[in-house]
Amino acid sequence: MALIGAVALIVIGPEKLPKVARTVGTLLGKAQRYVADVKAEVSRAMEMEELKKMRDTVEGAARDVENSIQTQASDFEKSWSDSTESVLPFEPEAPSYKHPGKNWRLKQGATPQWYKARNGVRTKALSGAARVARFRPRRTS
Repeated sequence: MALIGAVALIVIGPEKLPKVARTVGTLLGKAQRYVADVKAEVSRAMEMEELKKMRDTVEGAARDVENSIQTQASDFEKSWSDSTESVLPFEPEAPSYKHPGKNWRLKQGATPQWYKARNGVRTKALSGAARVARFRPRRTS
């Protein structure tokens, strides 16, 4: 290193050597950053490949589990239908529809009256004049 410095001092000269040294330093820094970026990109690509392989194995295992569950479910349904055919030879009747019998003319609020009364909720509408008379300050004479 000292030999390279001595040769550079002789060839370049003492006036230009600091400027050349700064330029060489910045170029070396850029080269090191570029090499570090390339290394990071290669390691990221390798990790992505590993993750893809892992994902493929997990998906394959999930597919196998799903297939085994489906075959077991179909076997269970078959055995269930075989056992229920011997016990219930006929289909039970579904209950017929019964209208709930609501009175659509009667409006029913979601809040019960006892709750409104307890909390002071207004249940009746007041006219404008009645509202003004209710909240008008009383005269003291």
